[in-house]
Amino acid sequence: MILPYLLRLLCLCFASFFVLNAVASLFVRISSKSAIRFSESRASASAAGFLFALRMLPLVQATLFVVGLCVPSYLWLEPAATAERVSMLCVVLGLLGAAIWFTSIARTVRSLVASLRHNRLCRLAGQETRVPGNSAPILLVEDEAPLLALSGLLRPRLLISRAVFRVLSAEELEAALAHEHAHHISRDNVKRLLLLLAPDIFPFVRPLRMLEHSWSKFAEWAADDQAAGGDSRRALSLAAALVHVARMGSAPRLPRLSTSLLACDRDLSARVDRLLLSDPMTLPRPSKTHSRLQSAGLLLAVYFAALLLTPSALSSVHELLELLLH
Repeated sequence: MILPYLLRLLCLCFASFFVLNAVASLFVRISSKSAIRFSESRASASAAGFLFALRMLPLVQATLFVVGLCVPSYLWLEPAATAERVSMLCVVLGLLGAAIWFTSIARTVRSLVASLRHNRLCRLAGQETRVPGNSAPILLVEDEAPLLALSGLLRPRLLISRAVFRVLSAEELEAALAHEHAHHISRDNVKRLLLLLAPDIFPFVRPLRMLEHSWSKFAEWAADDQAAGGDSRRALSLAAALVHVARMGSAPRLPRLSTSLLACDRDLSARVDRLLLSDPMTLPRPSKTHSRLQSAGLLLAVYFAALLLTPSALSSVHELLELLLH
């Protein structure tokens, strides 16, 4: 198939992304069980961060290769001819790459629209109120359903139904709101958006769903730990809030860009058991060593990026692209 200059570049970008994303996704899928077992020995916040980074690895490495190496090498070394023949393999891989991006973007847009519509309906059906000890306003929804959630991205809102507001005691409500505030601090709704945006190996095939579910579980545990703050009394109040809300019946279906107090019903017993531990839970404090390691990792990444962008590296990448083209 003969394609013009820019269409060849577009085809190469999608084809390269598809191949690299598929290889990395298969590697992550194979190592996911070991990664989850490793995460279980870590603090909940660290485990959630590790699993999220592992899930985003295929997207990040494939995007860096395409943007940092594929495009520069093509623009620098490929003659600006009017048209050139492209192999059918490259075209098929390019179409698959475009298809997985279209699928991920479509589901992300649907989730964004559903989240905006849900928040608008809640604003119309509810009223703002304030709870002692909580600085942010809360949207009190006139509903008897067991609703307590954080919804939205840029300006997430705390939603609570009047039924939950009436059932929970002051201590339980404070602990439950602290749980949702922990999700806000961790930007968990934004992370859910990125997980939706991350393309799969093939359209409508999600082999890394188990990893995403494990991330969601550890994110809930991390929010529980943050809300408890190492205080056994606050942990007991949060456990009681979980049980009371669960006994109220099935929670309403929320948009995917929301975090509910009972996000993982199947994990409810494990969450309650963790909160009822005899020893108070303590939160890890950030150390100077951890900050230094992060800075060293950033400098190392910049160094390797500069190394890869040398002319010899671009020439090698261009030779690989020529093999894919022809």
